[in-house]
Amino acid sequence: MQESLTSVVARNGDVSFGIDVASEELLIEFCERWSHEMPFILVSEGFPGNGWCLFPKGCTISDAKFILIVDPIDGSREIMYDKRSAWILSGIAPNYGERTCLSDIIIAMQTEIPTTKQHMADVLWAIKGHGANAERHNLVTGEVQKLKLQPSTATTLQHGFAMLSKFFPAGKGLLGQLEEELFRRLLGESQIPLAFDDQYISTGGQLYELAIGHDRFNADLRPVIFEMLGLSGDAMPLCAHPYDLCTELIAREAGVIITDENGRQLSARLDIRENVAWVGYANEVLRRQIEPLLHELLSRLREFVRRKFV
Repeated sequence: MQESLTSVVARNGDVSFGIDVASEELLIEFCERWSHEMPFILVSEGFPGNGWCLFPKGCTISDAKFILIVDPIDGSREIMYDKRSAWILSGIAPNYGERTCLSDIIIAMQTEIPTTKQHMADVLWAIKGHGANAERHNLVTGEVQKLKLQPSTATTLQHGFAMLSKFFPAGKGLLGQLEEELFRRLLGESQIPLAFDDQYISTGGQLYELAIGHDRFNADLRPVIFEMLGLSGDAMPLCAHPYDLCTELIAREAGVIITDENGRQLSARLDIRENVAWVGYANEVLRRQIEPLLHELLSRLREFVRRKFV
């Protein structure tokens, strides 16, 4: 791919590449047209501060009818090297001002951006309280088929995909230690692989894998681990942000259980600077098995780090 699309151009909430800037320009054009119908707030990483931008120009926060939060390309790193699909993530919430949070989102949509050798792309959407829907689009013929979202009904992680997100060197040792102990306690000692890892570098992609039934468990605990290590500000490695999780409503409406690290519904403010930890369980049986143990091990790890590093 052209060097202009793969080069790092900025950092505001996350690292941005040329491909991200190009997509943001298209998003702004779309928002300018839409704002002729009604005023609204766009939340996206291409804007300074908390990432808020008002449309049309000149309106105030109180004028806005709703808040639109968007990640134009979630999974830039993989799609720009043609490795794996990325996703366009969008969520709409009523305008409650700066206190508006992820749990306020009432409409969500995610659209697959496939690799160049892939002629199928999935589109998922949900309205709060009305379930989740999906379609598979043939990009060659234009044919559209309904797609069933069905999280895994497996009652064990054995022989399934389950993992903790550990994309970067920082914190990987602790995350690997936590993951190994968690699975050992859940599945016992064995030389046979009992749970399989899949590091999909797209939060929207990870949510999709849970909703479609491919993955049984996934936890992104990077903010928790980095906080344990005392990393903050510019020293804080990349984490998921609200725009990465603005479509978690779809997974929940499909039946996936999504929580924060404490077992509560995600409630991060729609601010691009917020770091968000999340845990996803394919079903309630798996949650009952994993959640108490995960909390226990996190507590023990926090105490271990405090004694060793503080």
